[in-house]
Amino acid sequence: MGKSEETRKAIIEKAAILFNQRGFHGTSISDIMEATGLTKGGIYGNFKREGVDKKGVKEEIALASFKFAVEKVAEEIRTRTSVIDNSLDKLKTVVYFYKERVLNPPVEGGCPILNTSIEADDNMPVLRKKVVEAINFWHHGISRTIEKGQEKGEIKTEVDPKIFASRFIGTLEGGIMLSRIHKDVKAFNPMASLLLEMIDSIKAS
Repeated sequence: MGKSEETRKAIIEKAAILFNQRGFHGTSISDIMEATGLTKGGIYGNFKREGVDKKGVKEEIALASFKFAVEKVAEEIRTRTSVIDNSLDKLKTVVYFYKERVLNPPVEGGCPILNTSIEADDNMPVLRKKVVEAINFWHHGISRTIEKGQEKGEIKTEVDPKIFASRFIGTLEGGIMLSRIHKDVKAFNPMASLLLEMIDSIKAS
């Protein structure tokens, strides 16, 4: 990795925390300068493209930061679930991961998908598109886990993978939101229990 690539990576990693904690509108280029110790020119030199104005540079950093944050969370989950063969246990491991890390997330500030989705409305279509892509990717992963479980006879065949995935994500994100608001992992526990019950309910007899 060249020096410019290392610098760009460092900017993204620092900015990811800022955007995840403060949001897009609450984070300025000056904040990123302070966090990275770089000058404005140092930041723009790694992100500014021809025809991109100041707002565009910030948006480009935000997009790269969101991608980094989502991938960091996904990688930690993959590390835990990849060593598990049973589909139901894989899903339970995801629940246990969030129960353990809900107030100590891989990226400071909480779940990047939840945080960014709040801001990424119609005024930020490019960022909103990335949030939708991330949710769809997550949804596909859970659906595929269900399908594989059905193929192996671990999960009831009548279970609709897509519907289950939607319920799983919605319940999980709701629990994350409650725990972050109350700053108490106990607020996540009822949702975690519900998720575990949902998983047990689809086990093939």
